Amino acid sequence: MSGPAAGTASAATTTDVVCLGESMVTFLPSQPGRLADVPSFGRGIGGAESNVACALAAAGHRAAWVGRVGADGFGEHLVETIAGYGVDTAAVRRDPDRPTGIYFRTATDRGTDTHEVAYYRAGSAASAMSPANVPYEELFAGRILHLSGITAALSADCLALLRELTAARPGRPLVSFDVNHRPHLWRGGDADASVLLELARQSDLVFVGEDEAEEAWGIVGAEAIRAALPEPSVVVVKRGSAGATVFASGLRPGPRSSIAGGAESAPDARSTEGGGAGNADTVTHVPALRVDVVAAVGAGDAFAAGFLSATLRGLPVRDRARHGHLMAAAVLTVPGDLTEPPARDHADRLAALDDDAWGRLRLGPGWTAADRAPEEVRTP
Repeated sequence: MSGPAAGTASAATTTDVVCLGESMVTFLPSQPGRLADVPSFGRGIGGAESNVACALAAAGHRAAWVGRVGADGFGEHLVETIAGYGVDTAAVRRDPDRPTGIYFRTATDRGTDTHEVAYYRAGSAASAMSPANVPYEELFAGRILHLSGITAALSADCLALLRELTAARPGRPLVSFDVNHRPHLWRGGDADASVLLELARQSDLVFVGEDEAEEAWGIVGAEAIRAALPEPSVVVVKRGSAGATVFASGLRPGPRSSIAGGAESAPDARSTEGGGAGNADTVTHVPALRVDVVAAVGAGDAFAAGFLSATLRGLPVRDRARHGHLMAAAVLTVPGDLTEPPARDHADRLAALDDDAWGRLRLGPGWTAADRAPEEVRTP
Protein backbone atom coordinates (compact mmCIF):
# COMPACT_ATOMS: atom_id res chain seq x y z
CA MET A 1 0.00 0.00 0.00
CA SER A 2 1.50 3.33 -1.02
CA GLY A 3 -0.27 5.62 1.40
CA PRO A 4 -3.33 6.32 3.52
CA ALA A 5 -6.68 6.78 1.86
CA ALA A 6 -8.86 9.73 2.73
CA GLY A 7 -11.59 8.97 5.20
CA THR A 8 -10.02 5.81 6.62
CA ALA A 9 -11.23 6.61 10.14
CA SER A 10 -14.94 6.11 10.72
CA ALA A 11 -17.67 6.42 13.30
CA ALA A 12 -17.31 2.69 13.88
CA THR A 13 -13.86 3.19 15.41
CA THR A 14 -13.34 1.00 18.45
CA THR A 15 -9.73 1.91 19.31
CA ASP A 16 -8.96 4.92 21.47
CA VAL A 17 -5.26 5.38 20.69
CA VAL A 18 -2.96 3.81 18.10
CA CYS A 19 0.76 4.20 18.80
CA LEU A 20 3.40 3.65 16.11
CA GLY A 21 7.12 3.29 16.74
CA GLU A 22 10.06 1.06 17.56
CA SER A 23 10.10 -1.03 20.70
CA MET A 24 13.30 -2.76 21.78
CA VAL A 25 14.43 -5.31 24.29
CA THR A 26 16.15 -3.46 27.11
CA PHE A 27 18.93 -4.90 29.23
CA LEU A 28 18.82 -3.36 32.70
CA PRO A 29 21.92 -3.41 34.93
CA SER A 30 22.02 -5.62 38.00
CA GLN A 31 23.92 -2.91 39.89
CA PRO A 32 25.04 0.71 39.46
CA GLY A 33 28.24 1.45 37.59
CA ARG A 34 29.75 1.76 34.16
CA LEU A 35 28.60 -0.60 31.45
CA ALA A 36 32.16 -1.93 31.43
CA ASP A 37 31.80 -2.94 35.08
CA VAL A 38 28.21 -4.23 35.32
CA PRO A 39 28.42 -8.04 35.59
CA SER A 40 24.89 -8.94 34.47
CA PHE A 41 21.67 -7.51 33.13
CA GLY A 42 17.98 -8.25 33.45
CA ARG A 43 15.69 -8.18 30.44
CA GLY A 44 12.91 -5.66 29.95
CA ILE A 45 11.29 -3.75 27.13
CA GLY A 46 11.59 -0.15 26.05
CA GLY A 47 10.06 2.08 23.43
CA ALA A 48 8.44 5.50 23.79
CA GLU A 49 5.33 4.71 21.79
CA SER A 50 4.77 1.20 23.14
CA ASN A 51 5.23 2.62 26.65
CA VAL A 52 2.38 5.02 25.99
CA ALA A 53 0.21 2.21 24.60
CA CYS A 54 0.89 -0.02 27.62
CA ALA A 55 0.11 2.77 30.10
CA LEU A 56 -3.13 3.65 28.33
CA ALA A 57 -4.24 0.02 28.18
CA ALA A 58 -3.43 -0.44 31.87
CA ALA A 59 -5.56 2.66 32.56
CA GLY A 60 -8.56 1.07 30.87
CA HIS A 61 -8.35 2.46 27.34
CA ARG A 62 -8.39 0.54 24.08
CA ALA A 63 -4.84 0.96 22.84
CA ALA A 64 -2.99 -0.56 19.91
CA TRP A 65 0.70 -0.62 19.08
CA VAL A 66 1.88 -0.80 15.48
CA GLY A 67 5.52 -1.64 14.87
CA ARG A 68 7.93 -3.95 13.14
CA VAL A 69 10.06 -6.59 14.86
CA GLY A 70 12.42 -9.29 13.73
CA ALA A 71 11.28 -12.87 13.28
CA ASP A 72 13.35 -13.76 16.34
CA GLY A 73 12.98 -14.51 20.03
CA PHE A 74 13.44 -10.89 21.05
CA GLY A 75 10.61 -9.87 18.72
CA GLU A 76 8.35 -12.52 20.19
CA HIS A 77 9.22 -11.34 23.70
CA LEU A 78 8.33 -7.75 22.82
CA VAL A 79 5.00 -8.60 21.25
CA GLU A 80 3.99 -10.97 24.03
CA THR A 81 5.00 -8.53 26.78
CA ILE A 82 3.23 -5.55 25.23
CA ALA A 83 0.13 -7.65 24.58
CA GLY A 84 0.26 -8.70 28.23
CA TYR A 85 -0.59 -5.12 29.21
CA GLY A 86 -3.79 -5.39 27.21
CA VAL A 87 -2.48 -3.68 24.09
CA ASP A 88 -3.72 -4.80 20.67
CA THR A 89 -0.63 -6.00 18.76
CA ALA A 90 -2.42 -7.58 15.78
CA ALA A 91 -0.94 -5.06 13.34
CA VAL A 92 2.70 -5.68 14.33
CA ARG A 93 4.70 -6.99 11.38
CA ARG A 94 7.56 -9.55 11.54
CA ASP A 95 10.58 -8.91 9.33
CA PRO A 96 12.36 -12.11 8.29
CA ASP A 97 15.51 -10.29 7.19
CA ARG A 98 16.21 -7.77 9.97
CA PRO A 99 16.66 -8.19 13.73
CA THR A 100 14.75 -6.72 16.64
CA GLY A 101 16.60 -3.79 18.18
CA ILE A 102 18.15 -4.09 21.64
CA TYR A 103 19.93 -1.75 24.01
CA PHE A 104 21.81 -1.70 27.29
CA ARG A 105 21.77 1.13 29.82
CA THR A 106 23.26 2.05 33.15
CA ALA A 107 21.23 2.60 36.30
CA THR A 108 21.95 6.32 36.56
CA ASP A 109 19.56 9.10 35.57
CA ARG A 110 19.42 9.74 31.82
CA GLY A 111 20.14 13.42 32.45
CA THR A 112 23.47 12.86 34.21
CA ASP A 113 26.93 12.74 32.67
CA THR A 114 27.47 9.21 33.98
CA HIS A 115 24.47 7.72 32.19
CA GLU A 116 25.40 5.33 29.38
CA VAL A 117 23.24 3.74 26.71
CA ALA A 118 24.52 1.28 24.13
CA TYR A 119 22.07 0.86 21.24
CA TYR A 120 22.10 -2.04 18.80
CA ARG A 121 19.31 -0.86 16.53
CA ALA A 122 20.99 0.14 13.25
CA GLY A 123 19.36 -1.88 10.49
CA SER A 124 16.64 -3.09 12.83
CA ALA A 125 13.28 -4.33 11.62
CA ALA A 126 11.64 -1.14 12.85
CA SER A 127 14.00 1.04 10.82
CA ALA A 128 12.52 -0.57 7.69
CA MET A 129 9.05 0.85 8.34
CA SER A 130 7.95 2.93 5.36
CA PRO A 131 4.85 4.29 3.63
CA ALA A 132 4.86 1.12 1.52
CA ASN A 133 4.70 -1.49 4.28
CA VAL A 134 2.64 -0.25 7.24
CA PRO A 135 -1.04 -1.10 7.76
CA TYR A 136 -2.76 2.24 7.26
CA GLU A 137 -6.20 0.87 8.06
CA GLU A 138 -5.01 -0.02 11.55
CA LEU A 139 -3.07 3.21 12.00
CA PHE A 140 -6.10 5.32 11.17
CA ALA A 141 -8.54 3.17 13.15
CA GLY A 142 -8.23 5.08 16.43
CA ARG A 143 -9.47 8.37 17.81
CA ILE A 144 -5.84 9.40 18.35
CA LEU A 145 -2.68 8.44 16.48
CA HIS A 146 0.37 8.88 18.71
CA LEU A 147 3.81 9.35 17.15
CA SER A 148 7.23 10.57 18.24
CA GLY A 149 10.34 12.14 16.79
CA ILE A 150 12.33 9.00 17.58
CA THR A 151 10.74 7.19 14.64
CA ALA A 152 11.71 9.96 12.24
CA ALA A 153 15.37 9.49 13.20
CA LEU A 154 15.52 5.74 12.43
CA SER A 155 15.80 5.96 8.64
CA ALA A 156 14.80 7.97 5.59
CA ASP A 157 11.88 5.59 5.07
CA CYS A 158 10.68 6.12 8.64
CA LEU A 159 10.86 9.88 8.15
CA ALA A 160 8.84 9.58 4.95
CA LEU A 161 6.27 7.57 6.87
CA LEU A 162 5.89 10.22 9.58
CA ARG A 163 5.51 12.90 6.94
CA GLU A 164 2.70 10.86 5.38
CA LEU A 165 0.96 10.31 8.70
CA THR A 166 1.11 13.94 9.81
CA ALA A 167 -0.01 15.34 6.46
CA ALA A 168 -3.43 16.99 6.57
CA ARG A 169 -6.18 14.96 4.93
CA PRO A 170 -9.89 14.27 5.46
CA GLY A 171 -10.59 11.62 8.06
CA ARG A 172 -7.19 11.78 9.73
CA PRO A 173 -7.43 11.04 13.44
CA LEU A 174 -6.11 13.52 15.93
CA VAL A 175 -2.32 13.29 15.68
CA SER A 176 -0.40 13.42 18.96
CA PHE A 177 3.34 14.03 18.55
CA ASP A 178 6.00 13.80 21.25
CA VAL A 179 9.12 15.60 20.02
CA ASN A 180 11.46 13.21 21.88
CA HIS A 181 14.65 14.77 20.54
CA ARG A 182 17.42 12.15 20.62
CA PRO A 183 20.54 13.76 19.07
CA HIS A 184 22.55 10.53 19.06
CA LEU A 185 20.06 8.94 16.64
CA TRP A 186 20.47 11.61 13.96
CA ARG A 187 23.32 11.74 11.49
CA GLY A 188 22.46 14.87 9.54
CA GLY A 189 23.83 17.74 11.60
CA ASP A 190 21.06 20.28 12.19
CA ALA A 191 18.60 18.40 9.98
CA ASP A 192 16.95 16.82 13.02
CA ALA A 193 15.93 20.21 14.37
CA SER A 194 14.11 21.31 11.24
CA VAL A 195 12.51 17.89 10.75
CA LEU A 196 11.14 17.76 14.28
CA LEU A 197 9.79 21.29 13.99
CA GLU A 198 8.12 20.40 10.68
CA LEU A 199 6.44 17.29 12.10
CA ALA A 200 5.34 19.07 15.27
CA ARG A 201 3.74 21.90 13.29
CA GLN A 202 1.73 19.37 11.25
CA SER A 203 0.34 17.68 14.38
CA ASP A 204 -2.71 18.48 16.49
CA LEU A 205 -1.32 17.85 19.98
CA VAL A 206 2.38 18.29 20.73
CA PHE A 207 4.44 17.31 23.78
CA VAL A 208 7.83 19.00 24.04
CA GLY A 209 10.28 19.48 26.88
CA GLU A 210 11.51 22.99 27.55
CA ASP A 211 15.06 21.65 27.66
CA GLU A 212 14.82 19.78 24.35
CA ALA A 213 13.30 22.79 22.61
CA GLU A 214 16.32 24.81 23.65
CA GLU A 215 18.73 22.06 22.59
CA ALA A 216 17.08 21.35 19.24
CA TRP A 217 15.78 24.75 18.21
CA GLY A 218 17.56 27.27 20.41
CA ILE A 219 14.16 28.39 21.71
CA VAL A 220 13.94 29.42 25.36
CA GLY A 221 10.73 29.59 27.35
CA ALA A 222 7.22 28.21 26.98
CA GLU A 223 5.79 31.26 25.21
CA ALA A 224 8.57 31.21 22.61
CA ILE A 225 7.96 27.49 22.03
CA ARG A 226 4.27 28.16 21.39
CA ALA A 227 5.20 30.97 19.00
CA ALA A 228 7.34 28.50 17.03
CA LEU A 229 4.45 26.00 16.96
CA PRO A 230 1.42 28.12 16.03
CA GLU A 231 -0.55 25.42 14.19
CA PRO A 232 -1.26 22.66 16.75
CA SER A 233 -4.47 23.02 18.73
CA VAL A 234 -2.68 21.97 21.92
CA VAL A 235 0.99 22.38 22.85
CA VAL A 236 2.17 20.88 26.14
CA VAL A 237 5.49 22.29 27.32
CA LYS A 238 7.05 20.02 29.94
CA ARG A 239 9.20 22.02 32.34
CA GLY A 240 10.63 19.34 34.60
CA SER A 241 10.28 20.11 38.29
CA ALA A 242 8.57 23.40 37.39
CA GLY A 243 5.57 21.54 36.02
CA ALA A 244 3.86 21.83 32.64
CA THR A 245 2.36 24.69 30.67
CA VAL A 246 -0.47 23.88 28.26
CA PHE A 247 -1.39 26.16 25.37
CA ALA A 248 -4.84 25.27 24.03
CA SER A 249 -6.72 27.05 21.27
CA GLY A 250 -10.18 26.66 19.79
CA LEU A 251 -11.21 23.30 18.38
CA ARG A 252 -10.53 22.48 14.77
CA PRO A 253 -13.41 21.40 12.55
CA GLY A 254 -13.79 17.82 11.40
CA PRO A 255 -13.61 14.40 13.06
CA ARG A 256 -10.95 15.49 15.55
CA SER A 257 -12.95 18.26 17.18
CA SER A 258 -14.61 16.12 19.85
CA ILE A 259 -11.32 15.46 21.62
CA ALA A 260 -8.83 18.05 20.36
CA GLY A 261 -9.29 20.03 23.54
CA GLY A 262 -8.87 23.67 24.34
CA ALA A 263 -12.42 24.86 24.92
CA GLU A 264 -12.12 24.08 28.61
CA SER A 265 -9.65 25.84 30.85
CA ALA A 266 -8.63 25.88 34.48
CA PRO A 267 -10.16 28.60 36.66
CA ASP A 268 -6.84 30.46 36.80
CA ALA A 269 -6.01 30.09 33.10
CA ARG A 270 -5.00 33.32 31.37
CA SER A 271 -5.73 34.14 27.74
CA THR A 272 -3.13 35.28 25.23
CA GLU A 273 -3.23 35.90 21.51
CA GLY A 274 -2.36 33.10 19.15
CA GLY A 275 -3.37 29.49 18.84
CA GLY A 276 -3.62 26.64 16.40
CA ALA A 277 -6.99 27.56 14.91
CA GLY A 278 -6.31 31.28 14.77
CA ASN A 279 -8.13 31.79 18.08
CA ALA A 280 -6.92 33.01 21.44
CA ASP A 281 -5.07 30.47 23.54
CA THR A 282 -5.91 29.54 27.05
CA VAL A 283 -2.65 29.06 28.91
CA THR A 284 -2.75 26.73 31.87
CA HIS A 285 0.22 26.10 34.16
CA VAL A 286 0.09 23.04 36.38
CA PRO A 287 2.84 22.57 38.99
CA ALA A 288 4.68 19.27 39.14
CA LEU A 289 4.28 16.92 42.06
CA ARG A 290 6.96 16.24 44.63
CA VAL A 291 8.03 12.66 44.05
CA ASP A 292 10.48 10.34 45.84
CA VAL A 293 12.13 9.16 42.65
CA VAL A 294 13.28 5.56 42.35
CA ALA A 295 14.31 5.72 38.68
CA ALA A 296 13.94 8.66 36.29
CA VAL A 297 13.10 6.66 33.15
CA GLY A 298 9.84 6.50 31.25
CA ALA A 299 8.34 9.56 32.95
CA GLY A 300 7.84 11.51 29.72
CA ASP A 301 5.96 8.64 28.08
CA ALA A 302 3.84 8.19 31.19
CA PHE A 303 3.01 11.91 31.26
CA ALA A 304 1.86 11.72 27.64
CA ALA A 305 -0.29 8.68 28.45
CA GLY A 306 -1.91 10.41 31.40
CA PHE A 307 -2.62 13.55 29.39
CA LEU A 308 -4.06 11.53 26.49
CA SER A 309 -6.19 9.46 28.87
CA ALA A 310 -7.74 12.58 30.37
CA THR A 311 -8.16 14.08 26.89
CA LEU A 312 -10.11 11.02 25.76
CA ARG A 313 -12.34 11.48 28.78
CA GLY A 314 -12.97 15.14 27.96
CA LEU A 315 -11.54 16.45 31.24
CA PRO A 316 -10.57 20.11 31.67
CA VAL A 317 -7.08 21.12 30.56
CA ARG A 318 -5.81 21.47 34.13
CA ASP A 319 -6.91 17.95 34.96
CA ARG A 320 -5.33 16.58 31.77
CA ALA A 321 -1.97 17.92 32.90
CA ARG A 322 -2.53 16.72 36.45
CA HIS A 323 -3.27 13.21 35.20
CA GLY A 324 -0.05 13.45 33.21
CA HIS A 325 1.86 14.32 36.37
CA LEU A 326 0.20 11.49 38.29
CA MET A 327 0.96 8.89 35.61
CA ALA A 328 4.56 10.11 35.52
CA ALA A 329 4.76 9.83 39.31
CA ALA A 330 3.63 6.21 39.11
CA VAL A 331 6.58 5.38 36.83
CA LEU A 332 9.09 7.52 38.75
CA THR A 333 8.44 5.53 41.94
CA VAL A 334 9.32 2.13 40.39
CA PRO A 335 12.61 0.87 38.86
CA GLY A 336 11.43 0.31 35.26
CA ASP A 337 9.75 2.19 32.41
CA LEU A 338 6.30 0.69 33.04
CA THR A 339 4.07 0.10 36.02
CA GLU A 340 0.44 -0.33 36.96
CA PRO A 341 -1.12 3.15 37.09
CA PRO A 342 -3.32 4.29 39.96
CA ALA A 343 -6.95 3.26 39.76
CA ARG A 344 -9.00 5.82 37.84
CA ASP A 345 -11.10 6.91 40.82
CA HIS A 346 -7.94 7.26 42.92
CA ALA A 347 -6.27 9.43 40.27
CA ASP A 348 -9.47 11.45 39.82
CA ARG A 349 -9.59 12.22 43.55
CA LEU A 350 -6.03 13.49 43.49
CA ALA A 351 -6.50 15.47 40.28
CA ALA A 352 -9.55 17.19 41.81
CA LEU A 353 -7.68 18.52 44.86
CA ASP A 354 -7.53 22.27 45.34
CA ASP A 355 -4.29 24.03 44.53
CA ASP A 356 -3.04 24.04 48.12
CA ALA A 357 -3.68 20.33 48.61
CA TRP A 358 -2.10 19.52 45.24
CA GLY A 359 0.97 21.50 46.26
CA ARG A 360 1.27 19.52 49.52
CA LEU A 361 1.24 16.12 47.83
CA ARG A 362 4.39 14.07 48.03
CA LEU A 363 4.31 10.67 46.37
CA GLY A 364 6.64 7.77 47.06
CA PRO A 365 6.86 4.05 46.28
CA GLY A 366 3.52 2.30 46.75
CA TRP A 367 1.38 5.42 46.43
CA THR A 368 -0.70 3.96 43.60
CA ALA A 369 -2.29 1.35 45.87
CA ALA A 370 -6.06 1.57 45.45
CA ASP A 371 -6.71 1.84 49.19
CA ARG A 372 -4.53 4.92 49.67
CA ALA A 373 -6.57 8.07 50.26
CA PRO A 374 -5.22 11.53 49.31
CA GLU A 375 -4.52 12.47 52.92
CA GLU A 376 -2.28 9.41 53.25
CA VAL A 377 0.13 10.60 50.61
CA ARG A 378 0.37 14.23 51.69
CA THR A 379 3.56 15.57 53.16
CA PRO A 380 3.24 15.51 56.97
